Amino acid sequence: MKPASISVVFTKGRREAKFRFFSPAKLWTVQTKAAGRSEEKKGRIGNANSEMSSKENCRNELRTAIRQLSDRCLHPAAKWAAEQLVGIEQDPAKFTPANTRFQRGSSSIRRRFRTNEIASATPLTPLAGVSYVSTPVMEEDEAVDNDFYLLGKTYFDCREYRRAAHALRDQTAKKSVFLRNYALFLAGEKRKEEESIELTGLGNSEPTNCELITIERELSTLRKNGTIDPFGLYLYGLVLKEKGNQNLARMVLVESVNCYPWNWSAWSELQALCSTPEILNGLNLSNHWMKDFFLASAYQELKMHNESLVKYEYLQGTFSFSNYVQAQIAQVQYSLREFELVEVIFEELLRNDPYRVEDMDMYSNVLYAKECFSALSYLAHRVFMTDKYRPESCCIIANYYSLKGQHEKAVTYFRRALKLNKNYLTAWTLMGHEYVEMKNTPAAVDAYRRAVDINPRDYRAWYGLGQAYEVMGMPFYALHYFKKSVFLQANDARLWIAMAQCYETEQLQMLEEAIKCYKRAASCGDKEAIALQQLAKLHRELGRFEEAAFYYKKDLERMEAEEREAQNMVEALSFLAEHCREMKRYEEAEVYCARLMDYGGPEKETAKNILRGIRGDTSLPSMDVDHFRP
Repeated sequence: MKPASISVVFTKGRREAKFRFFSPAKLWTVQTKAAGRSEEKKGRIGNANSEMSSKENCRNELRTAIRQLSDRCLHPAAKWAAEQLVGIEQDPAKFTPANTRFQRGSSSIRRRFRTNEIASATPLTPLAGVSYVSTPVMEEDEAVDNDFYLLGKTYFDCREYRRAAHALRDQTAKKSVFLRNYALFLAGEKRKEEESIELTGLGNSEPTNCELITIERELSTLRKNGTIDPFGLYLYGLVLKEKGNQNLARMVLVESVNCYPWNWSAWSELQALCSTPEILNGLNLSNHWMKDFFLASAYQELKMHNESLVKYEYLQGTFSFSNYVQAQIAQVQYSLREFELVEVIFEELLRNDPYRVEDMDMYSNVLYAKECFSALSYLAHRVFMTDKYRPESCCIIANYYSLKGQHEKAVTYFRRALKLNKNYLTAWTLMGHEYVEMKNTPAAVDAYRRAVDINPRDYRAWYGLGQAYEVMGMPFYALHYFKKSVFLQANDARLWIAMAQCYETEQLQMLEEAIKCYKRAASCGDKEAIALQQLAKLHRELGRFEEAAFYYKKDLERMEAEEREAQNMVEALSFLAEHCREMKRYEEAEVYCARLMDYGGPEKETAKNILRGIRGDTSLPSMDVDHFRP
């Protein structure tokens, strides 16, 4: 008699208990499968709970960080943290109109444009999109803010920095020490800006922050004694960076972000000191989810665009509705010249955050490149009404005037942007372009050099310098700067074409090098359709008619695919018809001649002459040339 067991069966929503007879082996198998299904179900529930738990941990960390950063008047870092806080996807059980209105619509971009390639390249990570154990929130050194700290903070908020530092002069609490030194630093920066305005045109001496030595002395002593906090380390690293001690500044900033990873300002200063991938990889950073934001931004700055996209896609696992992440993805796609995608992302960002000005200058560059007059006009009016004295607003208005061909007005607004922020890289570069359009080459060179001084990794400024020297008839200098731009942006066909044209000049006449550059441009997706035509012409000049025919055919196929009628097509058809006749491929030559007959004028006569030559070369039946009237 087989042992009996009770089997529970789910049928149409109700449970039924039935007696079934199983052998001991089969009974063990059934029990194991049932247990496996139960564990799998528990695992799915557990993963979902773990995901929401991790997101809740991020929220709690950011809420605490926002308060701590605001207490120390680190307002840009507090704003960044607050934006990421509302960018975390809410628990569906807690969805209400009040806590979801900021997130409405943001995820549509992520769903629409997430690519399989990027998703497959993303390393395995926990469901919440964070792979690191959270750093404990630091303890406050004083339970209740004393009266002098509150007074100093009030003065600081009113931008009375020296008054704030004086009010906190005898305070020893870490928060007060940081705020006093930070107020002194900003007072020195304010005075430096005033001196730079006063000394304009009086010499090349660059004003410095006169408070750096005092701040460095105090913070260095605190670090040696082990009594400095992460915020003090951030300020110490900032001072060292200003004084040019980059190695020690990098070390101190790493200490700061390892102790307190939520200060985005510290990460940004550290990123500015990572000028090469080797330096970046050599940083000894503790594992925390903020590290992913840093690496994504650093990869983007180092032109490692694919790696940056992978990181940002990874961060979207938790920060699904972050406008910052979307804007950074748009910036990477802009570097990859995916203008259609960039335009869609920015349109969505403006719907979600209609008074946003950050990054809108990049959006204006896209509209400028696409020659969208009405959209650029609307954007310029929008930012003007929002905040017309922001550098980004001035840049957008300048782009609008440049697109209209009013280059003098464009320069005026670029200068206004630089008065508001003299280190505004985009304004220096674009103003150089305007000077080139105005034939003011010396001013263009000066603008481009200022841009290179601010960021030596800006390929656009190096490219602009190459263009300027090419206009001045100095191809050797131009070639030097084009090479620098290509080194920084090797996937841009325009840069390779510029370098090839430089090799073609009368002073150089290095046609073989020009051919290599055009080949690279063709492989990079030459959207302006220059490379194939020039390759065909150069091979033709060098007597390499088979290679010329190959590139003429490719150019012809491209024009047919794009349904474009251009003079290049006539040139390609004429050469191919003559070449095929010389190679005795008469039928192919007649096909090209037939297409040339569709054009009037000398092209039609050329086709007739080739057909007469074919008739004279062979006794095969050919087209009736006289049928075509001149």
